[in-house]
Amino acid sequence: MIKKRTDYLINEPLEEGNLNPDPMLLFGQWYELAAKEIDKDPNAMALSTYDGEYPRTRIVLMKEFSDQGFVYFTNYSSDKAEETKAHPKASITFYWKELERQVRVQGLVEKISDQASDQYYNSRPLGSRIGAWASPQSKEIPNREWLEEKVKELSNEFTASIKRPAYWGGLRLVPEKIEFWQGQSSRLHDRILYTKEEGQWAMKRLAP
Repeated sequence: MIKKRTDYLINEPLEEGNLNPDPMLLFGQWYELAAKEIDKDPNAMALSTYDGEYPRTRIVLMKEFSDQGFVYFTNYSSDKAEETKAHPKASITFYWKELERQVRVQGLVEKISDQASDQYYNSRPLGSRIGAWASPQSKEIPNREWLEEKVKELSNEFTASIKRPAYWGGLRLVPEKIEFWQGQSSRLHDRILYTKEEGQWAMKRLAP
């Protein structure tokens, strides 16, 4: 049994009157601090989807956020993409241990435009662009050598002007609920939930 306990001591309480009424603007403030304080992957998020039998969670990287939502990229034939195609409701969670903060988001998943996917794909390193062609993401492959050989073949075939494969691109989670969690002493954590109601954000406090 794990017995180690850590108290949360560094944060001032979250007060509704001091919080931005727009949760995406508040997220931007929290993310800006996370990007400064966390050395590696402050944009890492746990993406949870549903395959019709089980919920499934994996860590992916957020590549963009705006008032429209949170964008990540994948093979459209991957498990996470196929699952949200069949069951478009999903959730993402950011956990920033160093800041004693967590953000949970629920919403609907949609494709971003081909133009936006092209723009991001073309910004990637050459190896990552080749990898998008080489990997049949989530599908069974015989061994590591098979994948490495596929990359080698494509590296000899492609030039720096590789086009994005049509089966790879961006997905956006459009938020309907956003919860901000901030650790506090004695497990009396702050939880502020924003819910979109008739196009407007409403705020309420939840018990820890």
